[in-house]
Amino acid sequence: MTIAIVGAGLGGLALARVLHVHGIDAVVYERESSRDARGQGGMLDIHSGQRALREAGLIDGFYAIARREGQDMRLLVPDGTLLLQEDTPDDAPLARPEVDRADLRKLLLDSLPEGAVHWGHAFTSADNGVLHFADGSSATYDLLVGADGANSQVRPLLTDARPAHIGQNAVELGIPDIDRTYPDLAAMVGRGSYWVLGDGLSLVAQRNGDGRVRVGVSFCNTPKDWFTTIGIPFDDPAATRARLIDLLPGWDPRFIALIEACDDTIRQWSISTLPVGLTWPSKPDVTLVGDAAHLMPPVGEGANMALLDGALLALALAAHPDDHPAAIREYEQEMFERTSAAARMSARIQDMLTAPDAAQQVLAFFQPG
Repeated sequence: MTIAIVGAGLGGLALARVLHVHGIDAVVYERESSRDARGQGGMLDIHSGQRALREAGLIDGFYAIARREGQDMRLLVPDGTLLLQEDTPDDAPLARPEVDRADLRKLLLDSLPEGAVHWGHAFTSADNGVLHFADGSSATYDLLVGADGANSQVRPLLTDARPAHIGQNAVELGIPDIDRTYPDLAAMVGRGSYWVLGDGLSLVAQRNGDGRVRVGVSFCNTPKDWFTTIGIPFDDPAATRARLIDLLPGWDPRFIALIEACDDTIRQWSISTLPVGLTWPSKPDVTLVGDAAHLMPPVGEGANMALLDGALLALALAAHPDDHPAAIREYEQEMFERTSAAARMSARIQDMLTAPDAAQQVLAFFQPG
């Protein structure tokens, strides 16, 4: 059986690794030209996804790169009032550690045989057991797995569902080497996540393992075309920072200083999701994992679900080596139930984070009663 995986994200790589552990070969096709072609984003809260890393034989490697202190959290409101500070003891269990996405991806990539990932292969279509790529090349397959993210090109083979904008737009910035360049801001942010929640606005600063702090400014109840209508000159980083500050009137000067300290790396992020509870009729030769199957709000579940998808699909295929249609049905039945529950929970958390009294709701969530 020739297994083709489109996409070298966490779900696709977990699938390839657990298949490899069980002696099953797979080929991963990735549109990026190399593993270092672009940045991989910031930190991930890995909890349920640890099961996948155990099945992959990588849990010790994961613990070596995970950051226990990344579980620290500080919650404030725009006037600067600190509502909550949680500091993780040095001997706390690694139940929900943070890990750099790039480090986790490297752990998975390094665990695969050389040549398992074919870089520079942008998938365009599939028919009659043949994959077609943008460069004109092709490859055959018996089983095609779409692990190609939110804008999956494989998804249309199974469903007409498309991601829909949820009314939130975010601008991501960052401060490199913050301990050296801005020690006062480093002490303010702490070792983990720093949340400032207002009415329809939020600022989140998150410590990364490489010394960089990611700073995200989110605007709720905004349309999909907000970036083109709000008048932020994204081709001018200094003017972008100034415009963002203008959009935070009355916020404590310390929060303004965070934005002023950011470098010129700026990313626009329009947040979309797939319908909660999305399913499709099972097909014998194609399925989906990760965001391609169940894109949900970015509140800590997506990466965990992707890792589990990859591992559990691999286990199903290993359990049914001569009947991969049965393996797909078994995997999809479990995946639909598990990820629908995660998507519903994520939607509730998203509603909480974007509510007018978001800070108070989050405080009550962490300090019930």
